[in-house]
Amino acid sequence: MDSPRPVVGIDVSKDRLDVACLPSSVLTPKEAAFDNTPKGHQRLIAVLKRIQPRLIVLESSGGYQRVLVATLGAAGLPIVVVNPRQVRDFARAMGVLAKTDTIDAMVLARFAEKVDPPIRPIPEPELVDINALLARRRQLVKDRTSETNRLEQCTCARVRTSHNIVIDLLSREIADIDNDLDQRIRNSPIWQHKVALLTSVPGVGDVTARTLLAFLPELGTINRQTIAALVGVAPINRDSGLMRGRRSIFGGRAVVRHVLYMATLTARRHNPDIKRHYEQLVARGKPKLVALIACLRKLLVTLNALIKHQTMWAPKTLQA
Repeated sequence: MDSPRPVVGIDVSKDRLDVACLPSSVLTPKEAAFDNTPKGHQRLIAVLKRIQPRLIVLESSGGYQRVLVATLGAAGLPIVVVNPRQVRDFARAMGVLAKTDTIDAMVLARFAEKVDPPIRPIPEPELVDINALLARRRQLVKDRTSETNRLEQCTCARVRTSHNIVIDLLSREIADIDNDLDQRIRNSPIWQHKVALLTSVPGVGDVTARTLLAFLPELGTINRQTIAALVGVAPINRDSGLMRGRRSIFGGRAVVRHVLYMATLTARRHNPDIKRHYEQLVARGKPKLVALIACLRKLLVTLNALIKHQTMWAPKTLQA
């Protein structure tokens, strides 16, 4: 009988990649660490292709993992990026309280072996750049909002001038990034088509559509329950015995959830499906925030169905 293919965990830091494998005998001591550089990535790929793992797991590490993920994905390796909090909860459940790079790599390998997370689509190189541009845009918008708030509270003419200069600079940079995003999307007919599908829904604008496509590449490829759980808007039960706890949402992709929340606020006024759903829930006594989150989930499911069926929005769109 053939032995099962190994699983690999990679702990990513700024300068180093620590690698653990199960079974551990597959790797030599010299193959347990690599530089987090293009040259180190190529050495790691050579090792991974030799051992042919069925799954490679690493966690999001403040952006240090992005180039590695794109490189391994381009090499056709089965890589999954998981939520760091989920991995730490798994480590505690196993009784692993110590935390070093080597231990973290082995925890990731154990996570791959026991949890077997599904392999998600890996961003293409162009998508990596779009992700970076969207992240930078969010930073600039946040900085501009902070400067605008400071301007409103300022009475010194010279300081107000300084605030206005910075606000103008940030606005120009945001506009430049928007132009860059537009150009990249125009150069990709597939992206153009997907953006057109998503923005056909009242309440969904270009920024929301781009963020969804960049940070939720699973859109249109999985069912409504899974996509809601992935974003973190699926109600989680909190029951024990005869006690029935209040349902709540938890985890998921905060970036996607934030843009969907803002889109839902607009859709509540201008999208007939969402507006009707919201009013029905409030009329049945649901708290307004609960009704709004339910509408967010409905909007997400609708967008998922549009990409899946490749159809433009219409009232009462078929949902998958």
